Amino acid sequence: MREVFHQSLEDVQGRLVEIAELVTVAIDKATRAFGTSDVSLAEEVIEADAVIDEKAVELDELAIEILARQQPVARDLRIVVSALRMSASLERMGDIAEHIAQLTRMRFPERAIPKGLKSTFLKMGELDVEAARQLTELLRTQDGDLIDEIRNADDKLDELHVSVFEKVLSDSWQGDPSATVDATLASRYHERFGDHAVSVAKKVAYLSTGDWTTSTDTIDVVAPTA
Repeated sequence: MREVFHQSLEDVQGRLVEIAELVTVAIDKATRAFGTSDVSLAEEVIEADAVIDEKAVELDELAIEILARQQPVARDLRIVVSALRMSASLERMGDIAEHIAQLTRMRFPERAIPKGLKSTFLKMGELDVEAARQLTELLRTQDGDLIDEIRNADDKLDELHVSVFEKVLSDSWQGDPSATVDATLASRYHERFGDHAVSVAKKVAYLSTGDWTTSTDTIDVVAPTA
């Protein structure tokens, strides 16, 4: 019975990694589509979001089944409940990638990035992709060093998000209302993507320490108590 439980927890981890990989592909395609007005690439992201949603639902169902059948306690319970919360964050990250792709499609054949902000949004896109890749690796390896890297990427995203608002509120801003809306929406999407990545990373740290503010070099996500 205990071996079955171990296998179920390993399955949970594997599914989290799989969803994170799909999210990484989605945000990579979405940001590239946004930067180049590639509507075909944007359509791929929009269509693929249903797969991420489906995978998240399947993971949630597995976690609920584990709760019902195994009735885990203590750290084992934290693992399963945290998996449910991480699944929700990853699903939301997929939605955000879809939103960025939808902005690209809505403005096609024009560019969705307003003039004067191209370099800012390109950098935000790079940071989102970097955070997604690091998060996938964190879920796969439980390497605690990656947590700080994800937080650092999020800090940079926050700074760029502020700079976008400063730009559109400045006297030098010449964008029309639609450009202003696009800039603020896109910036918010990028910034929130980073926030969700940090949220998942904090839950991974919590599984090791029981402390939301502590991270370790090596974090054992799925090993249940003896």
